[in-house]
Order: sequence, then C-alpha cells, then structure tokens
Amino acid sequence: MKVRALIFSLLAGVALAPFAHAAPKYVFPISGCTYTYARAHHNYPATDILTHIGCSFVAPTAGVIDEVNRVDRFSWKTNKGADRGGLSVSMIGDDGVRYYGSHLSSIPANIVSGFRVAPGELIAKTGNSGDARGTTPHLHFGISWPTPSQSNVWWVRRGELYPWPFLDAWKAGKDLSPASSVLKVEKKVGEIPKQVGY
Repeated sequence: MKVRALIFSLLAGVALAPFAHAAPKYVFPISGCTYTYARAHHNYPATDILTHIGCSFVAPTAGVIDEVNRVDRFSWKTNKGADRGGLSVSMIGDDGVRYYGSHLSSIPANIVSGFRVAPGELIAKTGNSGDARGTTPHLHFGISWPTPSQSNVWWVRRGELYPWPFLDAWKAGKDLSPASSVLKVEKKVGEIPKQVGY
C-alpha cells in the first residue's frame, strides 16, 4: 500500500515536458463503433458503455495485462458476483491504476497476464457475456487499484471510482489521469474494502 501510494503521488505530480504533440497517454476504450454511456451506474461505481457485439475494447493507456477470464461461468441459478462479468480482461496501467472490461465476446490469444499493451491496442471484443446475456450489448468498464490476484476481490476489480469524468476527457482527446482519484478512494476504504452493491 505504501509503495503504491508513493508511485501514485509521484505519477500524479509529474509535469509533462513540452514535447510537440506527444502521443496521447489515454484513449477512449471503445474503437471503431458508435457507443453511448451514462454518468451513472446502478449501485456501485462503474460505467456501462453501450455498443455493438464485436467492437474493439482497447487499452485506455499503456500497461500490462493483469487478469484474463475466457470462460463464461455465469448462471442465474447461482448468480455469483464473481461470475457476473462473463468474459473479462483487466490491466494495470503504467499509472498504477487497474482498468477492467467485462461482458466480452472474445479475447485475442496474445492477451495473457504479463503482456504489455500500448494505448489504443486491441485487448478484446465487446459482447454480452455474463449477466449481460439478453440485454443490450455493452462494455462494463471499471477503474480501481491492483489487488492480490489470488484473493479474487472481484468487487474491487469491477469498479471503485466512477469512470465517466475520465471517459468524457478521453473522448475529447484530453489526457486526464485517474491515478490521484483512485489513490484517494483506496486511502478512504482500504485496499480490500467491504463489498458494496451486488
């Protein structure tokens, strides 16, 4: 926690050198399709980006793939929270933030834990797996902090900070980092907070 806090604070305070039009550090996570999203979510912080099945879910920033789930285990009979996302991918950005996308339809074979991605690089295709089956296809997009993968803290992975202010900025071509905001939430609730929402 202390090491990550130091990294967050250092990254948040770094001023970009005046390079002539450097490549963007952040991009909108849907590419090549139309989409809509709301500035709200039902009962925990996340954003559902409504789009079509098979659209490109791209890395919102540079980083490393963290967790990949290629098996849709969701069943309404068991309705387990850990299974609701269906096919999913999370990555840890170079900014120290975890970015998560779920309800996917497919994930390329090269997207595995430890694989490095650049901003805008394809990491999956959108869909309606998990508890999105039978609903409007969408990308469930969550922003949080890294947690130990063996702990399966799925409620942190799915989202702890509302993404829409950052999505608005990235859509407009602005490089707005969620790093300092994520750190504030983690300091408030702890690395593994109590589950809220369903």
